[in-house]
Amino acid sequence: MLISNCSRKLLILVAASSLMAACSESENQPEAAADVGEPMDSLVSVEWLSQHINDPDLVVLDCSVLIEQDPDVGYRSVSGKASYEEGHIPTAGFADLMGDLSDADSPLQFAVPAPDQFVAAMSALGVGDDTRVVLYDSYNSAWAARVWWMLRWIGFDNAALLDGGLNAWTAAGHSLSTDAANRPAGTLTLALRPELIADRDEVFASIDNDEVDIIDALPEASYRGEMSMYDRPGHITSATNVPVFSLVADDGRYRSTNELRTFFDSDRDTRTINYCGGGIAASSNAFIMTRLGYTDVAVYTASLQEWAADPANPMETSADLENANE
Repeated sequence: MLISNCSRKLLILVAASSLMAACSESENQPEAAADVGEPMDSLVSVEWLSQHINDPDLVVLDCSVLIEQDPDVGYRSVSGKASYEEGHIPTAGFADLMGDLSDADSPLQFAVPAPDQFVAAMSALGVGDDTRVVLYDSYNSAWAARVWWMLRWIGFDNAALLDGGLNAWTAAGHSLSTDAANRPAGTLTLALRPELIADRDEVFASIDNDEVDIIDALPEASYRGEMSMYDRPGHITSATNVPVFSLVADDGRYRSTNELRTFFDSDRDTRTINYCGGGIAASSNAFIMTRLGYTDVAVYTASLQEWAADPANPMETSADLENANE
């Protein structure tokens, strides 16, 4: 079943949205940072945020992207800015993944901007070398995880995801605000880690490299080739499948550490490249792998948007593998 070009890009986001429908009360509940300015865990609870929300060095950012039905293309992604303006976590600014946090000149949706562009955009939101950052979104943590991953990419480590996002905040009875953040610009130093983002050539070279793991973060039906979200069905040859929705539980929070460990069984020093459709769901996988102690994790941000469009890039379906084994 092939889907039109316009809806393909957006259906992956629908998949990447539905996939984040979970995270249990867990033994990996974050520890509270002791004092202002001290490092915090990379996953913080609503309780932690409510206690620290007025810390002067804490920058809170809403990273929401929304999926809307469209009569012409089925679904389309839109910036969450309007929703943010209707109500957001108090003190939060808005990090626009459909605006200045992406490369507007790229034909790929959510293409990574130039490092200096990303640094400038985050600095304008108040992020600086001496700040802490909490990221959330309004539906699933994958959008926030993408911003978290790009912050690591430019060398900034003192950022966290809000476990369960905006839904967890409101479910706990906390109020929303319509006030603009109006934080002064920060001074953010670029210390690029290019190895955190993989490109097509590295992925291609990794297919036959036993020392590199490739992980598909899309739903199993997409991985198997039973539905096609991009130009060709299936997955990148040699990739394994860890659907991003498997990492979360029904309450919108990430699963416990012990549960999460069962999804990733390679050596923690193995080079691992995560991909999906546009590098969103893959960023959530990469976030969890980093929390689990994996030391050489990357995201192929162009993912199947780029890969599936070029017939020179090998792909396979489960039917191909079954036929080859007969």
